[in-house]
Amino acid sequence: MAARKVHPVRTLIVFAVVVAALFGSMAALKVWTPRLGLDLRGGTTITLTAENVTGGGLIDPNSLEQARSIIEQRVNGLGVGEAEITTSGDRQIVVAVPNVGQDELVELVGTTAQLRFRPVYTMESVTPAVDPNAEPTAEPEDGNNRPAPGLPTAPPEPLAPRPSTEGAEGATAPDQALAWQPSEQDLSDFAQWTCGQEFPDVADQPLFSCDEAGTTKFLLGPTIISGEQVTDAQSGIPQGQFEWVVSLEFNSEGSAQFEEATRQLAAKSSPQNQFAIVLDGNTISAPSVDQAIPGGQAQISGSFTQASAESLAQVLRYGALPLSFTVDSVDTVSPTLGAEQLNAGLIAGAVGLLIVLAYCVLYYRALALVVFSTLSLAAVLTYQAMVLLGPVTGFALNLPAVAGAVVAIGLTADSFVIFYAKIRDEVQAGRTLRSAVETGWDKSKRTILIANAVSLLSAVVLFILAIGAIRGFAFTLALTTVIDLAVAFWFTKPLMTLLARTQYFGSGKHRFSGLSADHMGVRGLPGRRPATAGEEA
Repeated sequence: MAARKVHPVRTLIVFAVVVAALFGSMAALKVWTPRLGLDLRGGTTITLTAENVTGGGLIDPNSLEQARSIIEQRVNGLGVGEAEITTSGDRQIVVAVPNVGQDELVELVGTTAQLRFRPVYTMESVTPAVDPNAEPTAEPEDGNNRPAPGLPTAPPEPLAPRPSTEGAEGATAPDQALAWQPSEQDLSDFAQWTCGQEFPDVADQPLFSCDEAGTTKFLLGPTIISGEQVTDAQSGIPQGQFEWVVSLEFNSEGSAQFEEATRQLAAKSSPQNQFAIVLDGNTISAPSVDQAIPGGQAQISGSFTQASAESLAQVLRYGALPLSFTVDSVDTVSPTLGAEQLNAGLIAGAVGLLIVLAYCVLYYRALALVVFSTLSLAAVLTYQAMVLLGPVTGFALNLPAVAGAVVAIGLTADSFVIFYAKIRDEVQAGRTLRSAVETGWDKSKRTILIANAVSLLSAVVLFILAIGAIRGFAFTLALTTVIDLAVAFWFTKPLMTLLARTQYFGSGKHRFSGLSADHMGVRGLPGRRPATAGEEA
C-alpha cells in the first residue's frame, strides 16, 4: 500500500493564516483585551431571598423567574455590561454587577415597586422621628442655655389586626374606592399610628402612609389605579420648571379610570381632592386635582434628584416584582483587589509554564523548543478566543477562568509527552525517525483524542451543573481543550515532521537534539526500515 503523503508546510501555513485572521477580527472589532469578570474588575454581588408578597408559603418558580427577568431589565437599564442575574435554589436570586455602588444596587434590585394610586381622606403634619444613629450636635458653651433632656416616650399601642391579603372582610371594589369612608376603628387607629410603624399595603383596604420626609401622615382609601396599568415611565425636567419629575403613561383601561377618578376628585374639597401616589407603602407625592385629566398621562413630583427620579422611573417602567425580597448578603470587590487577584493568577500561570519548560529542557533537550512553541501558540489562541468571545457572547474572564487556563498548560504539554513516547516506541521497533514520527502520530492521536474528550466531557458536565463563577472555570477548560486538539493536530505534528527531515534532528547524531539514538533507547537510528526484527543483529 502506498505511503500517505503529508504536507506539513501547507498545514502550518493554513494554521498561520487562521491565527492572523483572528488578529484581524480583533482589529475589526477594536478589542485587544478580554472583558474582566466581577472578581477581577471590581463590583458588587447581592444575594436576594424571595418571600411571597402576601406572606409565607412556597415560592412559585414562574414568579421567581419573572422577578429575575424584571431585575435583569432594571440592571441593564443602568447601561452597565457584563451583569449576571441568576436564580439559585428555589428562592434566591444572585445579582452580580461591575462598577455599580453597593447602596445604589441594593435599592435598585430590592425595591418591590408596588405602585398604587389612592384617594386621600385626611392628612396630618407630624414631627419626624429622631434617627437613633444621628450624631449629637455640639453643646453650647453657655450651660444655662442647654435644653432640658427630653423625657422618654411610651411605645405606640399596637393597632387592631388588619387584613394582609386582598378579598378579605371589608374589601372595597376599585369602582367604589372613591366613595369609601373610614370606620370609627380606622380613624382611631390612624390617630395613634406613627410614621415608621408597619401597616399592610393591601389594594382593596385603606392604608396609613407617610411621605418620604416623615413630616406628613395620610389616611388613604383603597386603590383606584394600580401600577400594572402603567405602560411607560420617564424622568426629566418639564419645560419652564426646575425640579425633576417622573412622567407616567397608562394603558387604555388605566387612562379611562384615571380620567374618571380625577373628575370625581376635582369636585371635592381639600384634602379629599388629592390622590396619593404610593410606592411600596410610602407616599411619594399627593397632588391635588382641580379638573379631570384626560390622555392617560400623569406626573409624580416631589423632592427628586436626577438619580432618584431616574431610579424611580426605571423600576416603574419594568413593573413591580411579583415577590418581596430580603437582602441576604452583599459582597463588594474593589478594582484594586481585582487587579491583585488577576496578577496573582498570571504569576501562577507563568510559574507553571516555567516549571514545565524546565522539565522539557532537561528531558527533551532541543525538542523543548517544540513544547515552548506549542504552549505559546496555545496561549495566543486562548487569548484571542477570550478577547473575541467578550463582544460576541458576553464572556467575561474571572478568577476561576484564569485557573482553567493555567490547568490547560499541563494538558497541552501532555499531548506532546504522549506523541514523543510513541515516536520512541516506533524507533525502538526498528523504524526510521521519519517513519516513526508518522506511525507514532497515528498511534498517539487516538490517545490524545480520548484524553481530551474526557477533559471536554468533564468541563461540559461541570458547566451544566455549576452556577456562578465556577462556570467560568468549566468554560475555559472546555475552550482550552479544543484549542489543545487544534494545536496538536495542525501545529505540533507538522512541526515534528519538518524537524525529523533536518540534519540536526533527523540524523540522531546530536545528543542534545532530543532525538539522538541513546535518547531513543537504541544503539543507532536505522537509515531504512528493517524487513524483520532479526535483521537488527
